[in-house]
Amino acid sequence: MTQLRYPILLSIFAALATLGLKGTAWFMTGSVGLLSDALETGVNLLAAVTAYFSLLYSARPVDETHTYGHEKIEFFSSGLEGMLIGMAALGIFGAGIMRLLEPVSLQSLPIGTLVSGFATIINLVVARVLLRVGRRHRSIVLEADGQHLMADVWTSAVVLAGLCLVSMTGLLWLDSVVAMLMGIYILYTGYRLVRRSFNGLMDHALSESEQVQLRTAIAGALAEGTTFHALRTRLAGTRRFGDCHLLVPGAWSVQQAHDLAERVEQRVHAEMPGLELVLHIEPIDAAASYRDSALLGFEPKPPT
Repeated sequence: MTQLRYPILLSIFAALATLGLKGTAWFMTGSVGLLSDALETGVNLLAAVTAYFSLLYSARPVDETHTYGHEKIEFFSSGLEGMLIGMAALGIFGAGIMRLLEPVSLQSLPIGTLVSGFATIINLVVARVLLRVGRRHRSIVLEADGQHLMADVWTSAVVLAGLCLVSMTGLLWLDSVVAMLMGIYILYTGYRLVRRSFNGLMDHALSESEQVQLRTAIAGALAEGTTFHALRTRLAGTRRFGDCHLLVPGAWSVQQAHDLAERVEQRVHAEMPGLELVLHIEPIDAAASYRDSALLGFEPKPPT
């Protein structure tokens, strides 16, 4: 988990630097578009700090009260970040409306645009780092922070484009319209993060492709005359869990059933590292084995 903290620390330092740059650009120009951009970066800083402490907590080992670990805190962090993004979006939209009703002339646009552009480049580099590391390690915290920064990059690009148009045309209302459009876009970004966090807290199943991969791995390790059913999966932060019923002949010994379960677990571990699989052994020829799970009515047949 240590390797995940460094990108977050990088995000914190980047947020501090870009907040100073964008705040300076807004102070120099008076642009509400740049003000909205600076507010978004302030949210980035708060979210990055939250993400850092979330990673510290999720790295704790299992204990008596958290026998599955502490990784689900990452979903809370991501959800909080989504809500913070939404609040920033509403503030940006409101600022755009106020400036549209009461236009103010803009000052020092060239230098303000240059300063903000430099801050945008910093965010772009850091966002790419966060997304790459987050996807590699399946960290929703890093991916959320990376998506947040990428949203900031796009909003900054549009704000800068709007300022260029204002500079060329003299139409001050364009600055307000750009801020309002960015508010809507940022609100949508926050909604996506909150929805993803909700799915994680509700023990949402792994993706369909991962479920197919898991089913194929289990089926590939089965012996003749055995099968499995009632497969369940869930995601908790960077960890993946699965469990299913392993159906074996009723005449098998405990040792035979155990040996098969070991082969299945080893096969799954080799093909899907990090996934924790729990197997429940049942007799394949007992009627009760086909009535003990609500999943049996709609799950796909095991691969052959």
